Amino acid sequence: MMKTPRIVLLFSLANALGGSALASQPKVDPHRIVNESNSFLKEREPEMTEEEYALYQKVVTMLASNPEFAVKLLEAMTSDKEPPSPAFQFILGNAYYAANLNDKAEASYRIAVTRYPTFLRAWVNLGVMYYATGRYSDAVPCFSKAVELGDRDSSTFGLLGYSLQKEGDLVSAEMAYMQALSGDPSDPDWKEGLLTICIEGKQFARAESLVKNLIKEKPTDSQYWMAYATILLAENRKLDATVVLETASGTGVANTEALSLLGDLYAEQRMIPEAAGIYQKILASAPDIGERKLLHYAQVLIAGDRLQDAEAVLDRVKSASDDETGIEIRQTRADLLAAEKKWPEERQELDGLLRVSPLNGRALISLGRAYAAEDDVPRATLAFEAAYAVPGSVYVASLELANIELKNKHYAKSVEYLQKALSIERTDAVQDFLVRVKSMVVRDG
Repeated sequence: MMKTPRIVLLFSLANALGGSALASQPKVDPHRIVNESNSFLKEREPEMTEEEYALYQKVVTMLASNPEFAVKLLEAMTSDKEPPSPAFQFILGNAYYAANLNDKAEASYRIAVTRYPTFLRAWVNLGVMYYATGRYSDAVPCFSKAVELGDRDSSTFGLLGYSLQKEGDLVSAEMAYMQALSGDPSDPDWKEGLLTICIEGKQFARAESLVKNLIKEKPTDSQYWMAYATILLAENRKLDATVVLETASGTGVANTEALSLLGDLYAEQRMIPEAAGIYQKILASAPDIGERKLLHYAQVLIAGDRLQDAEAVLDRVKSASDDETGIEIRQTRADLLAAEKKWPEERQELDGLLRVSPLNGRALISLGRAYAAEDDVPRATLAFEAAYAVPGSVYVASLELANIELKNKHYAKSVEYLQKALSIERTDAVQDFLVRVKSMVVRDG
């Protein structure tokens, strides 16, 4: 029996903070729904002729096992002058669908509901066929008609909810999912669908309640832990998200994506040993991890003064291109050389980077610091002044230039740079520094 994948809620951090998520198809099997509809409800549906029913009894058992042969037998019946009954058209549609002849299945179901508009299961199967082939806008009115005719099956409501969601009608989709859950509260598909809608609508309290319930029901499913963490991040509850991911990691449930997010959270909170340990765990289980994650790992190691380990990680980076990743590799190597106080080698690496990206503010700042470490103040000043002209680097360049002017006893110029820095970002430390330098201006005057 064919299985479609469950709704997946693996969000990137950016998506979580944006409150958006995409769901993949529920695990409902369209073929199961169609196959289970092969027995008629005579008191509520159209009847076959005696001849049709005799043929139906012969082919009904082979619809699932040998649909191609069943199609041939049923098609032979349609060659007569009298059109087949709506009930027979329905069974023919089922046979076509089982044989993957979707165009013919659609035509047969359409004939059945046109000639017998209250044919509930024909509406359901037509909707299922549209859903299974990605024609969600066509599936919606079919499932809606089935509900109007009295269908209360949770799968019908759930598939209606999913189809509405794909069409962007989130309010109606939410209502359909709620109806599906009222009929089958244990079905994770409909909970996941409702969870996705809550996240997209930034209803984080409801989303948190739903995902906690899903974790309780399926504690070993890593996607739920990841979803829980990203919901918390969307509410800026980073500490709570860290705890959730630590729990998932400690119980062995966290997948690579969850571990990666945990490592990033550790790194952001300057928990260097913890971040390094998580990244090492990722590298051990996923050697094909991307260059950017390797670079991030190397940067964490450099910040933690684990320079040999950082060098070993950088040795694993193969790219030597001049694209964004290549530039990041050069910068990280330069950072490592700076940590090792290998100033000439760092400058050589930065010179190569700046030939490719001459307006790279971060590289210009690094170059200025390398010159300053060697007491080459004129060249350091030129590098910082170049960085000062690059948007995004003005703040750091202002502070570096303020320090240089202070050492040169150019207090008024130092004040100008500090005021520029404060106009970008106000901090108590810089404000106090400005007050002290201003006192020097007064004293010097």
